[in-house]
Amino acid sequence: MVEPGVPELPSLTASTLHEIALDRALELPAAVLEQPFGPGAEVVKVLGKMFLLAGELHGEPMVVLKADPRDAEMLRENVDGISPGYHMNKRHWITVVAGPDVGAALLRDLVTDSYRLVVATLPRSTRPIDPETFEAAVE
Repeated sequence: MVEPGVPELPSLTASTLHEIALDRALELPAAVLEQPFGPGAEVVKVLGKMFLLAGELHGEPMVVLKADPRDAEMLRENVDGISPGYHMNKRHWITVVAGPDVGAALLRDLVTDSYRLVVATLPRSTRPIDPETFEAAVE
C-alpha cells in the first residue's frame, strides 16, 4: 500500500474520485456493478458481497470501502480525506473523499484491499482469487 500522509502529485479531484475507484474495482475478478439503493449510489460486489459504495455526501463524491480495523484507524488519523464509513460499521469501513493526501495510487490500493478483505470472508471453494497472495494494481 502507498504510504498514507505522503501526498502523490496530483491529488484526486472530486470529479475523478468515482472514476478511479470504480475503474479499479471493475478490473478485479468477479466484480459486478449494481445500484441496489437506486440512482446515485453505485455498489460493486464480489459474489454478492459489497466491497465498494460510490455516492455523494453533502453534495461531494465519496467512496466507502472495507478496511482492516487497524489500518482504518491509522488512515483516519493520518490521511486528510479519510473518515469513518458513512452509514457503515465505523470500525470496519472507511469513507474516502478527494483531499490533498488522497492520490490515485492510494485509492486504487484501498479498493484492492477492500476487495481482498471481502473475498477472504467467502467460502474457499468460491473465491475468485486467493486473498493472501493476490497482487494489487493492474496497470
